[in-house]
Amino acid sequence: MMNKNSVALTPPMGWNSWDCYGAAVNESQLLSNAEYVKNNLKQHGYEYIVCDIQWYEPKAKSNYYNDFTELCMDSYSRLIPAVNRFPSSRDGKGFKPIADKIHAMGLKFGIHIMRGIPRQAVHSNTRIFGTDVTARKIAKSFSLCPWNTDMYGVNPNAEGAREYYQSIFDLYASWGVDFIKCDDICNTEFDKNNPYSAKDEIELIRACIDNCGREMVLSLSPGPAVIEHAKHLGENANMWRLTGDFWDNWDKLKAMFERTSKWYPFVREGCWPDCDMLPLGRLAKNASYAGGKDRYTLFTRDEQVTLMNLWCIFRSPLMLGGELNDNTEWDLALITNDEVLYVNQHGKNPKPLKYDGNEAIWISDGKDCKFLALFNLTDENRTVSLKKEEVCFPFSVVRDLWTKSENEFKSDLIEADLSPHASVLLKLY
Repeated sequence: MMNKNSVALTPPMGWNSWDCYGAAVNESQLLSNAEYVKNNLKQHGYEYIVCDIQWYEPKAKSNYYNDFTELCMDSYSRLIPAVNRFPSSRDGKGFKPIADKIHAMGLKFGIHIMRGIPRQAVHSNTRIFGTDVTARKIAKSFSLCPWNTDMYGVNPNAEGAREYYQSIFDLYASWGVDFIKCDDICNTEFDKNNPYSAKDEIELIRACIDNCGREMVLSLSPGPAVIEHAKHLGENANMWRLTGDFWDNWDKLKAMFERTSKWYPFVREGCWPDCDMLPLGRLAKNASYAGGKDRYTLFTRDEQVTLMNLWCIFRSPLMLGGELNDNTEWDLALITNDEVLYVNQHGKNPKPLKYDGNEAIWISDGKDCKFLALFNLTDENRTVSLKKEEVCFPFSVVRDLWTKSENEFKSDLIEADLSPHASVLLKLY
């Protein structure tokens, strides 16, 4: 049986197809981005290639869902890849050919799933693998996702429910899946009085992954995660979203400072509160979604650095969302600064020293050093400062991890003159 905390010992790093291709990514786009990761990012720690939602829908074209559309499904109520979009999956091969290619690159493969069982299976009353139970027996018909029509929730106590979930994770294991992003489960919008109403389904999914014979990272979406259930989330998942879909909008980025200031106590090996994907580079290739179609990120360069600084010092997973093959030299430099990425992968005990809506200061422990991030959250130039004594660590040198410059420190005050929405990430030693 797998130990959940034997995987994701550091925050997972990789690429997810949603921000650039929405529900409509295809095989060539997936593998093209995997090649980019292999050639440009793997040496910096990025390893996961995740195919996001609707991979089982033949008619998907954009970020928008086709309500009650036909899905590709086997005779045992399990969704399978749409052959017109993933031609190597024909003849029942599923995602194994793609996973094999990604593994051959030295990378890992992940998929998005929705909580529950397909409505199509329930309406057709198809069987559950290895049982005489049918889909109607395990569906919870009033448990509906308000933004996607594909699934009914599962009644975890029903005969056949465990067998259904075990059958899908056994199938994913046979394909070579290393990462599961499970949606409509971290915060279930259908029940406003109990947004964590899928607690029992989370436990069932955890048990079935542990028994599938393959290590898989479990990531739960969407947010905001319910902090009162942080202990349960940490016991069952490797990642859980702190927010709804995060896009290239300053207000969303600024709001993340408040979320991280609450969730930092729950950051530890195998358990990563998730600030969501990084909407950097070329986005929304298929639709005008959360901004213009086929756009470059709306974040300014200062805001992009601030995003990286917060995600890294907080130790959020780093899942890139843009079309990587369209990256500029600046984009590539932004996401491959090894000194900054080290803070994400190896910093310890991250915590905010200050957050008041106008500025934020974060600190974490390094090996014989401290990492310090200073953030200007206002629309004006601002000097952000900290007394040396507040660091509680003896140091004589300050190194800027972005400019690679360092200076002997002889003052009683650490300070940075920052333009609007800008930040610095420092190493003190």
